[in-house]
Amino acid sequence: MVLNGKVALVTGASRGIGRIIALELARCGAACAVNYAASREGAESTVAAIEAMGRQAIAVCADVSDFQAAAGMVKECVAVLGGIDILVNNAGITRDNSIFQMKEEDWDAVVDTNLKGAFNCIRTAAKYMLKKRWGRIINISSVAGLSGNAGQANYSAAKAGLIGLTKTMAKELGSRNITVNAVAPGLIETEMTGVLTEKQLDKISSSIALGRLGQPGDVAALVAFLAGDSAGYISGQVIAVDGGLVI
Repeated sequence: MVLNGKVALVTGASRGIGRIIALELARCGAACAVNYAASREGAESTVAAIEAMGRQAIAVCADVSDFQAAAGMVKECVAVLGGIDILVNNAGITRDNSIFQMKEEDWDAVVDTNLKGAFNCIRTAAKYMLKKRWGRIINISSVAGLSGNAGQANYSAAKAGLIGLTKTMAKELGSRNITVNAVAPGLIETEMTGVLTEKQLDKISSSIALGRLGQPGDVAALVAFLAGDSAGYISGQVIAVDGGLVI
């Protein structure tokens, strides 16, 4: 139980990668605040699974793109669970289209959630970490932020911005024993990839060195490592979990 006594907040944890990250942190011993914006049922399901492990957990509704809502979420985590040691900025949305077809509101929505949302959460959570002189901030970026992706100008820009935010926060917070890192998943089996045909999956897999899509657990395992003491001298890094898609 390498995270015993720690409190984690995972944004966008009602389903997909966020849910598996929350479950993995709990398995490693952490109490967990499960953030959601729309799927209360999914968040409560995640909380129930964590409580079944004997860990403490709460579901917290908040739109991370709203500064006050994000701040309130962090404060609720601290009030109910007793603090915040680990912040995982996972919440994200997509509004894909070519640059000529992309609406301004689709650009704004993706950047506000995927990038500004991380800033909003860090701004409040870091204050508590500074007082304890210990903290782990892990931002879930994407290989799209490293190499770009046609039809995802908003998403790629936001995820690239998240990498810049990661490196800057690592420099600003490092003197207080707070590490800040980014994880960049590649093609991971989630609800989004579940709609692809077998032919499409074969074509995608052929571009990956390992020849297959990743699992949410592959991302969660790295997040759990970065959240623990064993990763205490790793900060400002961007680690791809992509099976060799972007080399």
